[in-house]
Amino acid sequence: MLVLVAPGQGAQTPGFLIPWLDLPGVEDRLREWSDAIDLDLVHYGTKATEEEIRDTAVAQPLLVASALISARQLFPAAGDLAARVGAVAGHSVGELAAAALAGTLSDTEAMTLVRRRGLAMAEAAAVTETGMAALLGGAEDVVLPHLEKLGLTPANVNGAGQIVAAGTAEQIAALVENKPEGTRRVVPLKVAGAFHTHHMAPAVSALEAAVAELSPADPGTRYVSNRDGQVVTSGQDVVGRLVGQVANPVRWDRCMETFQQLGATALIEAAPGGTLTGLAKRALPGVKTLALKTPDDLDAARELIATAADAASAAPAE
Repeated sequence: MLVLVAPGQGAQTPGFLIPWLDLPGVEDRLREWSDAIDLDLVHYGTKATEEEIRDTAVAQPLLVASALISARQLFPAAGDLAARVGAVAGHSVGELAAAALAGTLSDTEAMTLVRRRGLAMAEAAAVTETGMAALLGGAEDVVLPHLEKLGLTPANVNGAGQIVAAGTAEQIAALVENKPEGTRRVVPLKVAGAFHTHHMAPAVSALEAAVAELSPADPGTRYVSNRDGQVVTSGQDVVGRLVGQVANPVRWDRCMETFQQLGATALIEAAPGGTLTGLAKRALPGVKTLALKTPDDLDAARELIATAADAASAAPAE
């Protein structure tokens, strides 16, 4: 079974959309979305500096656009994806791309919603100087009490020995100076706020108003939620979870557990890929992984899709 995933904030790098613009129709699609959300995605994906694309209001639409552009190269029609992908999921903001790929939202609806999400979260982040840092290594039963002692929230429990802490700048600095026993490194992330914590509560109200305008469809492909790793079958439930997600932890560890329970044999990460495939390599041994970074990766992805389909058709029926 093939799983298709979309990365979250922090995966963006300056100029990462440049090679994708060479593909037919990509620049036109990006400009259509740019007009719809009043944000020049082509400029920010090609010419903007690292600091400019770190801005939450910019980074989030860029990442969803990139995930959709790259995934649609592999699955141009919704029916293609539904026929060949066993489950979709996204990490944090990547969940909006996943909702579009599953057919719950249109691509334009996902882009409009992520623009509102990014603006609302940027506004919430401006209230207090906050941030996030990844802890590499260390046991959960040691790391979590240590974070609590420092007043930090385990905003992303990613599995494979990685937990992301979020809180004020002072709390993050204290964590860097005093990391939990057994933790190899503490790496501050390229994000501009303490996402998935109580600091983002003001953004929830803004998103509630935004989703009231939507009429989501039920997913056409299994949609695995960050909240608890469960498969969600109702479009309304998907959208409700997208709203609450901004102020609650991401449980990517549970998403990967669900992939395993569903019988995943292959995992493709949409552009800008790398982070989620890295976690999968450690947490899902035996699952073939591929990260879409540039269009040069598309042929290998198509081969993996075909291999996964052949394996699925050869497997005995349940």
